[in-house]
Amino acid sequence: MWSGLSCRTLWSLLMLRCGLVQAAGVPVRSGDAGFPKAMDNVTVRQGDSAILRCVVDSRVTRVAWLNRSTILYTGNDKWSIDPRVVLVANTKSQYSIEIQNVDIYDEGPYTCSVQTDNHPKTSRVHLIVQVPPRIVEISSNIAVNEGTNVSLSCIATGRPEPVVTWRYLSPKAHGFVSEDEYLEITGITREQSGLYECSAANDVSSPDVRRVKVTVNYPPYILDARNIGVPLGHQGILQCDALAVPAADFFWYKEDKRLTESRKGVKVENRETYSRVTFFNVSEQDYGNYTCVAMNRLGHSNASVILFEILQPSSSPLLQEETTAALTPLKGPGAVHDGNSGCPPCLLCTALSLLLFLIPLSLLLPSAQF
Repeated sequence: MWSGLSCRTLWSLLMLRCGLVQAAGVPVRSGDAGFPKAMDNVTVRQGDSAILRCVVDSRVTRVAWLNRSTILYTGNDKWSIDPRVVLVANTKSQYSIEIQNVDIYDEGPYTCSVQTDNHPKTSRVHLIVQVPPRIVEISSNIAVNEGTNVSLSCIATGRPEPVVTWRYLSPKAHGFVSEDEYLEITGITREQSGLYECSAANDVSSPDVRRVKVTVNYPPYILDARNIGVPLGHQGILQCDALAVPAADFFWYKEDKRLTESRKGVKVENRETYSRVTFFNVSEQDYGNYTCVAMNRLGHSNASVILFEILQPSSSPLLQEETTAALTPLKGPGAVHDGNSGCPPCLLCTALSLLLFLIPLSLLLPSAQF
């Protein structure tokens, strides 16, 4: 293994190893007077490149970079088999290497070993690798019955260790629910169903965010069901609104008989949150009490509604005109009104007296002598 190396290289290697042994336990610090400085601790993000610099001067005759006991470079000669490690500077003032695409296993101490006047010395730098937060395990979407205890978990990795936070995404809920990897909900209610968001953050990069959907099952309850009055022969609609998870199935009954679309002139329309019965031409037999039943596997709810008859108002134009005329009071100049509707009694009497007086007078006019 050593046959291809020159005597100078072998000697340099031996000197470097001796230098490391001499420096063990008492490393030369970057602040020591008269010694070329290495960098302070270097912090990089996973996937980025790290440059390790060692400042030298004219007194330095030989240089090398090591990772623990592994030699990376001696002068211009590369000893590391890792293609990510490259020499970036070997001058009279600087001896630097670069580690590309840094990963967690690259973290640790690195040593710049130099020889001055046949006296080897070392200076160390610690490489710190930061890792963005990443959620590696999170609870799946779940469906539970109302009143059940729910436990959600969110496991994340990163360096520094990320802070894990749970938030309930609801317009009525503000702020954090839990600042922990685990979220415990005791006796969950229907109002607590929805999306729960887990966020892992450590300021290295943007937080990693994942969501879990929690569905809370509950039996139906009817929101609205109203009585309705319809004239005979007109269209009438009965409606029943209900909420349930899973969605309810609706059934209509009149007395003890179930109402179906097979009945002539009747249409039953069911949707997720309501059911509607349409009577296209209401008859005497359609009036009565109806029961709406909303049902799912957790239970049922019902409500009664009444379809009742209302009298249709008269629509005769002549009758309406006569009624209006009879109720219209006299108005205009000289009209007398005592606050009651119709012709004032005093004016009516005066008109009748004048008429009775004029009729006999006209009959006597031909024989009148002037």
